[in-house]
Amino acid sequence: MNRFYTPEPLEPGEFVLDGPEAHHLVSVRRLGPGDRVTLFNGNGLEYPAEVVHADRKRATLNVFEAVAVDRERAFPLTIAAAMPKGDRGDFLVEKLVELGATRFVPLLAERSVVQPKESRLEKLQQAVIEASKQCGRNALMRIDALTRWSDFLTRAEGWRAILHPGSSEATAPPNAARTFAIGPEGGFTEGEVAAAEAAGWVRFSIGPRILRVETAAIAAACQ
Repeated sequence: MNRFYTPEPLEPGEFVLDGPEAHHLVSVRRLGPGDRVTLFNGNGLEYPAEVVHADRKRATLNVFEAVAVDRERAFPLTIAAAMPKGDRGDFLVEKLVELGATRFVPLLAERSVVQPKESRLEKLQQAVIEASKQCGRNALMRIDALTRWSDFLTRAEGWRAILHPGSSEATAPPNAARTFAIGPEGGFTEGEVAAAEAAGWVRFSIGPRILRVETAAIAAACQ
């Protein structure tokens, strides 16, 4: 699917695509005049267009129209998780985008090992864009700043569940906003779990096995 992202406003008429996306269009996809593509900017719409002119630095396109194509969930889904090590964080974000999560909150818990800097979160935002191009989403999953668990547990919205090994399985209400929290590799401490329950969270179990952070996040997103 020849989909290209721009942060710029889009409307019918001439549009110039430049930067890395133009390079991808021209040098990677090897598209040229007459080829049809789709543009999107994260506003929920997509814009069918045709390449009019292309060189190594930019591509001029004729945007035909704005089309409302809804590929979003029927309810907001927030996944809050301690970041796993290395490229596992990119994998986590990519799969959450594909599964329709609307928001990802990187958590700082008592046993957290990874504390991503702003530059790392900016890289993850690029992973959101690439995954959205691939899976056809026209709205971008939001990535929050690194957030302390003690701060987030009182600010989360909708039905809220904390994943904790050995917990009894709960059931999310259908078509309702929901938030799942996943701890670091060592899990949430008992004190953190108790604080969540005091704030109205429910314990949630995906099964009897201990899952990696990214596996637990993906399983939660499928609930």
